[in-house]
Amino acid sequence: MAENNEQISRLLERLELLLRRQQDFNLEVEQLRKEIQILKKEQTEFVVREVSPEEVEKVSPLAPMPPLSTQIASKETVSHIEPPRNNPSPQIKTPKGKSNLEKFIGENLINKIGILITVIGVVIGAKYSIENNLISPLTRIILGYLVGLGLIGFGIKLKAKYTSYSAVLISGALAILYFITFAAYSLYGLFPQPIAFGIMLIFTVFGVVSALNYNKQIIAHIGLVGAYAIPFLLSNDSGNAQVLFAYITIINIGILVISLKKYWKALYYVAFAFSWLIYAAWAAFSYQREAHFTLALTVIFIFFATFYITFLAYKLIQSEKFKASDVMMLVLNSFLFYGLGIGLLSFHETGKEFLGLFTLVNALIHFAVSLVLFKRKMADRNLFFLIAGLVLTFITIAIPVQLDGNWVTLLWALEATLLFYIGRTKKVPTYEYLSYPLMILAFISLIQDWSESYSTYYYTADTQRLIPLFNTAFLTSMVFLITFGGINWINNKFEHKSSEGKKGVFSKIMSFAIPGVLLLVLYCSFYLEIEYYFDGLFQKSEVMITDESSYTYPQNNYNIRDQGDIWLLNYTLFFITTLIFINSKRLKNRVLGIISLSLGILVGGVFLTAGLYLASELRESYISKHLAEFYEVGHFNLYIRYVAIAFFALLVVSLYRLIRQPFMRVRFEIPFHSLLHVSILWILSSELLHWMDLFGSNQSYKLGLSILWGSYSLFLIAFGIWKKQKYLRIIAIVLFGITLIKLFLYDIASLNTISKTIVFVSLGILLLVISFLYNKYKQIIADENEN
Repeated sequence: MAENNEQISRLLERLELLLRRQQDFNLEVEQLRKEIQILKKEQTEFVVREVSPEEVEKVSPLAPMPPLSTQIASKETVSHIEPPRNNPSPQIKTPKGKSNLEKFIGENLINKIGILITVIGVVIGAKYSIENNLISPLTRIILGYLVGLGLIGFGIKLKAKYTSYSAVLISGALAILYFITFAAYSLYGLFPQPIAFGIMLIFTVFGVVSALNYNKQIIAHIGLVGAYAIPFLLSNDSGNAQVLFAYITIINIGILVISLKKYWKALYYVAFAFSWLIYAAWAAFSYQREAHFTLALTVIFIFFATFYITFLAYKLIQSEKFKASDVMMLVLNSFLFYGLGIGLLSFHETGKEFLGLFTLVNALIHFAVSLVLFKRKMADRNLFFLIAGLVLTFITIAIPVQLDGNWVTLLWALEATLLFYIGRTKKVPTYEYLSYPLMILAFISLIQDWSESYSTYYYTADTQRLIPLFNTAFLTSMVFLITFGGINWINNKFEHKSSEGKKGVFSKIMSFAIPGVLLLVLYCSFYLEIEYYFDGLFQKSEVMITDESSYTYPQNNYNIRDQGDIWLLNYTLFFITTLIFINSKRLKNRVLGIISLSLGILVGGVFLTAGLYLASELRESYISKHLAEFYEVGHFNLYIRYVAIAFFALLVVSLYRLIRQPFMRVRFEIPFHSLLHVSILWILSSELLHWMDLFGSNQSYKLGLSILWGSYSLFLIAFGIWKKQKYLRIIAIVLFGITLIKLFLYDIASLNTISKTIVFVSLGILLLVISFLYNKYKQIIADENEN
């Protein structure tokens, strides 16, 4: 076994050595070929002299080659270029940059400029003869044809020796013949329409054959695309639109034939741009709805079909791979046809009824093409998926064009779900990517449905109200949630992974975006229902009141609005609490946990500020009995605050459990307890004001708040010493400091002597108790600091 391994190693070394030698031989052979070509070229450019074979062998590096050395030795003399004296090498570097530029200008650029100037000269001469009536129309046409045919004959004669020059002449001749034929028919009426088109068709065929025969794009560019400018060079606002577009169609057909053979992309792009620009210019300045509607619709379809067939024919025949430019051209051609068609139909009295049908026809055209490609397996996957994507795109557009309202949202959401399912489970990324814009459109459409269904800006007594929960807007939201829930399930079950086995970028984005949209829609669906319900009650509470001056005005029960706002806040507290509970028990998602923690703190702050303020407004309304003769102002104005506090307490408990979950991996105990004690003190202060207001002691609230804050500071210090939590004691000291500042800068100015005595004595006693606690438990505090 070892001997075999050694023999294999030796053979591999020999093989590697032979490969290196073969590579060196290839390089030497290539170098010899280059030197031979240089010697052959230099024989015609420099002075030659005859040398003996011995001198050749001394100088030429070609001598080692046996076949060549034998051939040289058999001759008596050989032509050889005299090398420079200071360089023994026979290779002479020629000034390639200058000679190449000179060759390009002399052989290519000048003849093209010349034929262009010739054509311009013929056009200017024709216009001059027309304006000054120098020769008759028939003579002008005959001379034009003679010039064009003469150039063709001269070009054909020169083809054998000067192919490029001959191609330029043929191109210019074609442009002149197109120009003369158009002038003979459109300006002078020398030809009837069939004969003129027949002649142009002959020229088109000749141009196609010439371009293919010469294999030169210049013929197609100058002869066919250059012909686009002819109607505008002789334009005198007397042309016929049908003639113009028939003429352009003939040119496009010529380009189509060439594209089937060569597919010169520059030619295709120029023809595409000229055709649609000419139509756009005509539609902007000459289009008349009643006279040109059918013509315009026919023309854009012919243009669309011509370039569509050209594109597909080349892709199928040549099997070229897809590029970004191909996608752009196909999509641009499709949407130009659709956009211009929709514009025509939208401003037509009958056509506006068929906007959805026209959109569906676009989808059917692409569907028929994709069906043929799929059944016959005539194209690669990219082409098939692109055209199938166009089918889905136009179906998507047809939905809002033909339908309205909630149907649009439902169909877009269902279509997005179907596309995402096919793309992810069948591993067809194109379909998955098409589903993303549909998801966005469905979400935007849902928001629009909400704004239209729940809007009460134009509400009147006769307005039909929605049935709570059993209405199209809410049911649409539920279907939307089901579809996006399905997308989220598919995204989690069938993860999109890259070739390295990692989770794809889109899959990562979807794992955050889809659940976010689900939660947002779920929250807003019930929020809008609650808001709409209380807004309806508010609108129905309107009564007409006549004041002392006999002025009558409408009045609504604003207690209903305040209660509705509190219930919306209660719902928000409950929603976040439920979300935290589900995440803690089942999902255990850290990102969701951090988001819900942040939202919980934010909503808790809203409750402490806006929520308790609304509760105080309801209390004031209960005490004052404002408009009690029109509305019932009951005890619920007082009890609703405790319902809200209960929801807030549930949120606090859920937040406390959340931060203790292992999957959260956060150290938030100190901030949480700090916020907790601030919230407790805030609610206690609100309750103190609440009950003092109910018992008519609101003038003494300053005294009560100062004593409450001082007492709570004492509680925090005692609790902090017991639990050995330094931050609680620091919070207590800060709170007591704020209380003292409030006492000296705000309370003392408005308190009477007895109140001042009570508050100063109370706070002084509290400070003494606090100091006593610090002295009594100083050893515990010192040990805590050391630890």
